[in-house]
Amino acid sequence: MKNYIYITSLVFLAACSSAPKDKKAELDKLKKDQAELNDKIAKLQAEVGTTDSAKTTDVTVYKVEPGKFSNYVEIQGRIDAQENVTAYPQAPGTIVAINVKPGQHVSKGQILVQLDNVVLLQQIAQAEAQANLSRTLYDRQKNLWDQKIGTEVQFLQAQTTLQANEKALSALRRQADQYRIKSPISGTIDQMDLKLGQAISPGQQGSGIQIVNDEILKVKANVPESYSSSVNTGNNVKIVFPDVKDSLTTKVTFAAKAIDPTSRSFPIEIKLPTNKSLRPNMTAVLRIADYTQASALSVPVKAIQKSEGSDYLFVNINGVAKQKNVKQGAISGGRAEILSGIATGDQVIVDGAADIEDGDKVKVLQGIN
Repeated sequence: MKNYIYITSLVFLAACSSAPKDKKAELDKLKKDQAELNDKIAKLQAEVGTTDSAKTTDVTVYKVEPGKFSNYVEIQGRIDAQENVTAYPQAPGTIVAINVKPGQHVSKGQILVQLDNVVLLQQIAQAEAQANLSRTLYDRQKNLWDQKIGTEVQFLQAQTTLQANEKALSALRRQADQYRIKSPISGTIDQMDLKLGQAISPGQQGSGIQIVNDEILKVKANVPESYSSSVNTGNNVKIVFPDVKDSLTTKVTFAAKAIDPTSRSFPIEIKLPTNKSLRPNMTAVLRIADYTQASALSVPVKAIQKSEGSDYLFVNINGVAKQKNVKQGAISGGRAEILSGIATGDQVIVDGAADIEDGDKVKVLQGIN
């Protein structure tokens, strides 16, 4: 029994003495593993840092060159005919003849419609006979007076009678002329709704004939009062006709000085060249140049970045993005006028500008105009 207790004690003591050695070995192993891990982390951090510092951003650039810059006011107008009239009779009557039809070209002074004037024609015939008799009597009396035969009173009476009869005849002819509808201009019959036997009168609805000269057209529009100092006669204007997919560049031919008190706008007009595809009342979009600089520096609007209190952009300098603060002027057509901050020849970064910072490396893929 004593021997058993002795052996057990030896085993316990041996176990207690070996336990600290095992923990120390485990600790040494962990420290070694930690050192190896730290070395790996340091190497990876160095590699990642080297990769970031070499990163470049693909960009497109715009080379700054001085050129013409214009700011435009865009408004909507309509095409109008320079000569667009409605011809009416000057006296009431019944239609006895219609000489034209819609779409027909007519000349100035051409008789379009004849009203019943038979009674007047009879009166004119009678007046013509009376005037002819007066002319014969006057001629005879004048011959006698030239030969100093007869009295001056007789000559003056014949002369007065002739003049009175001729004036009466002229008045009847003018009156008879009022029973006709004549074209006041040369143009095309655009609208007419008349029938034989129809009774019409001056100004009566449906009794007129609309005539349009579509060879002389103009664009009319109303410009807001705020542009009264910048939109004037002679301004350059681009007119777009969306219905016929056409456009032209010309000048404002008229700009009114007075402001309409109701609409707070003023009218302008632009004469148009002859164009068979254009018609009155078509829509026209006007882009009026209200500000023009013959030699200005401008860049695409999307190249400009915003920050609190200032605007800036990036310029490519030997593959490095350099930030430059700029002062903007007018903006038009996707371009911004730059008043200060850049110079001729600068390569302004456009696409990719939002992804870079001052000092970043960049790679130019292409230039844009």
